Amino acid sequence: MQKLKYLAAFPAAAILCAQAYAADVLPFKATEKTLPNGLKVIVVPTGFPNIVSLQIPVQTGSRNEVEPGKSGFAHFFEHMMFRGTKDYPPEKYQDIITRAGARQNAYTSDDLTNYHTTFAREDLETVLKVEADRFQNLSYSEDVFKTESRAVLGEYNKNSANPVQKLFEAMRDSAYREHTYKHTTMGFLKDIEDMPNQYAYSKVFFDRWYRPERTTIIVAGDVEPAKAVALVEKYWSKWQRGSYKVNVPAEPAPQGPVYRHVPWATPTLPWVAVAFHAPAFSDQQKDQAALSVLLSLSFGRTSPLYKRLVQDEQKVDQLFDSTPNRVDPTLAMLGARVKKPEDTLYVRDAILQTVARLRSQPVGAKELADAKSALKYGLIRSLDNTEQIAGTLASYVHFQRSYGTLNRYIALMDTLTPADLQAAARKYLTDERMVVTTLSHAALPAAIGELPKLASFEPQAGKASFDMLVQKTALPQIRYKLLFAAGSAHDPQGKEGLAALTAAMVASAGSTERKIDEVTKALFPMAGSFSEQTDKEMTTFTGTIHKDNWNQFQQIVMPLLLSPGFREEDFRRLKDAQKNALEVDLKGNNEEEFGKERLQTNVFAGSGYAHPVLGTAKGIDAITLDDVKAFYKQAYTQGALRVGITGDVSDAMSESLKASLAALPGGPGLAATPVPAARQPQGLEVEIIEKNTRATAISFGLPLSVTRSHPDFPALWLVKTWLGEHRSSSAALYQRIREVRGMNYGDYAYIEAFPRGMFQFFPSPNLGRKAQLFEVWIRPVAPENAHFALRLGIAELDKLLANGLTKEQFETTRGYLMKNVFVMTATQDQQIGYALDSQWYKTPEFTKLMRDGLSKLTVDEVNAAMRKHLSARNLSVVMIAKDAAGLKEKLVSDAFSPIKYDGNKPQSVLDEDKAIGAMKLNIRPDAVRITPAAEVFTQ
Repeated sequence: MQKLKYLAAFPAAAILCAQAYAADVLPFKATEKTLPNGLKVIVVPTGFPNIVSLQIPVQTGSRNEVEPGKSGFAHFFEHMMFRGTKDYPPEKYQDIITRAGARQNAYTSDDLTNYHTTFAREDLETVLKVEADRFQNLSYSEDVFKTESRAVLGEYNKNSANPVQKLFEAMRDSAYREHTYKHTTMGFLKDIEDMPNQYAYSKVFFDRWYRPERTTIIVAGDVEPAKAVALVEKYWSKWQRGSYKVNVPAEPAPQGPVYRHVPWATPTLPWVAVAFHAPAFSDQQKDQAALSVLLSLSFGRTSPLYKRLVQDEQKVDQLFDSTPNRVDPTLAMLGARVKKPEDTLYVRDAILQTVARLRSQPVGAKELADAKSALKYGLIRSLDNTEQIAGTLASYVHFQRSYGTLNRYIALMDTLTPADLQAAARKYLTDERMVVTTLSHAALPAAIGELPKLASFEPQAGKASFDMLVQKTALPQIRYKLLFAAGSAHDPQGKEGLAALTAAMVASAGSTERKIDEVTKALFPMAGSFSEQTDKEMTTFTGTIHKDNWNQFQQIVMPLLLSPGFREEDFRRLKDAQKNALEVDLKGNNEEEFGKERLQTNVFAGSGYAHPVLGTAKGIDAITLDDVKAFYKQAYTQGALRVGITGDVSDAMSESLKASLAALPGGPGLAATPVPAARQPQGLEVEIIEKNTRATAISFGLPLSVTRSHPDFPALWLVKTWLGEHRSSSAALYQRIREVRGMNYGDYAYIEAFPRGMFQFFPSPNLGRKAQLFEVWIRPVAPENAHFALRLGIAELDKLLANGLTKEQFETTRGYLMKNVFVMTATQDQQIGYALDSQWYKTPEFTKLMRDGLSKLTVDEVNAAMRKHLSARNLSVVMIAKDAAGLKEKLVSDAFSPIKYDGNKPQSVLDEDKAIGAMKLNIRPDAVRITPAAEVFTQ
């Protein structure tokens, strides 16, 4: 029997469906008010219940850093604003935020700093009150300032492993002579290193730029506008308007072309970036909008150049465009990651040929209409929760502090003609405005630095046996997930990576009737997508489309699954991409995810979980197209399938999806994998991965038999939240390592694997596993502090296990989680994904599972659970360091590990440091092994 399950959700969100086709793309009635002190207030009832998102964009970014030697301060205050006031010191402030069940963060860009908090609606007044206090009364000592400045340097060090960050730095530095866009948001390294000496200036910067006339308060969600405005007036009206005036230096007319090369010390694929000085954002003038649409059409996934370089010739594995919205004239960039150094000149010239064609040939009317359609539907698709709505609004409000900016900009886009796009190309895509930047480890062709004239390029003339879960909502965006019980644990020995490569061949290699470029082009005007995610036990395909385009979408994407193209050229392209993702992106450019992935393979050595989902270098090399075809035939059957669909789903849609999937084979799928046998460490077992890196990344943990189906899961979830909630500054590890000591950028704990944690706020759904691991992630620290950081992390874990949580700590953490579980499952994707996971684990729906489990817990049960399952004595440790031999010597000798600070610290901290530095880890010499990075994940 086929089963249909309907879950009603968000009935009030019908506002989206009812108004999605209004003239304005933001389908909400906003209330706007400017207070006498200049503060702008925008209140947006979204129709979604229970949740409120507060966004506070301040017109203060790296653009405002006008004095030489003072770059990086806008970003610095993104950090310092969490350091508290006299009335609300950090501990008290974080306690209030935690009790509100809130998740909060901030970001800085060239033009703004945005502070965002999402929380339960009943806490609106409390959150507005404490936010008003920190914006008006921020207070910090010189010692605290110096501590945070080291954390900012830690963030720079974290980014230093990524060559793209250096590419952007060099490009902007060479492109600008006077304007402050010359430096990135992080600032110049020399300024960051000198920041501990700039305490007095920090006060000046804050006094200048954190003022009401530069600030907007956005309150969105389940809110009454009149009450929200009154609360803002109550707590924010006494904030004093500023008087500081400064002219950001205007950039002289460009005098290019400009070329700069960035040598990279460690192996990586070469990059070629071609940028042009571009116009500032405007919702009145067409130039910026026209250039943005033009470059997206010409270099995006539907473009002929993408098909040529990525799919057909396979010289490039990444091709992208970027025309950012900025207050002042910016850089429009075209970038490519090239597979072989000798092809960089060819790729650069292919980009320049396309640019030259744009100046001489207008785009077609249909292509432009498709781009406008994709923009509209893509934006509507993103507005599926209050936080996303508020965040989208904040990214446009900062220009003019007006709710209408985004609506006006989209309306302006609708007026664009092919002639407008060609006019923008002729005006801005010129030799004088061109900036070319390359980055590589190996030598590039000598001619790469000799930039040809654009004029020299000639213009260049794609019956069912499974259950279906339906979550019916008012959202017009339809999203479905096809979850197959097939993952990397099913990879045959010697063919590691086969499950991931097969999934990629289904989602990204076309069908028998359409090549992938034809699929991409057909989906583009609908803003539709069909993507894959592979994990240890699951492969999930996610389709998303506006309900208006359901039938056309299904005709395009269902053949991808039911009759894959399996073309040799696509196989070579995706196989190369997967190997590059393993060896370049993971091992070469990302020490943090590298270390976390290695820890998992060590913990599950000898089992089906003992290699990354991406596979191994030797395994990927060994995979053939016939292997992919055989795995596809065995894995993707009706018996292995679970289906979920959400949105404004009609019965006809459900039936058509079922009918399509009924064409899959009816077998049971791959044989079930056993529960992986984990390796229990005996004492501390350490692997040091030797790599040329600026900082040292640390991960440690142990295997867990506790999954979501285990009765102790809610208890351990609470423990990891108190110890190290992901991206939460209130958690213990974060407080002790980063906040008190300023050693790094963040410190977190997990009881479930969290792939791509450094890129996400919440884990993705559909990562179900039969065994898990407890893990502590210490983000990179200075090499001289690595031994101390390991001791400190283990000491904090040991203290927790020895002392247990207090009743107050337990109650506060449980109260936070009871609310936060709604925040972490707020999006359409999360809701349907977690529902399918609950089926897989055979548990109640996730929010019910957690709230019911948490509500029944006692502090004694939590303390008993952690002592039963966790240990601070028997741990597997992975460290990534440049001086591996020196680090090993420190570890096995148990030498005292000192730590020095730029500022003064309380005597209690210094005394604690001495005890931690002398703490015996008792690591046996034979329990430490050194592995060169080049040898990791090879076979």
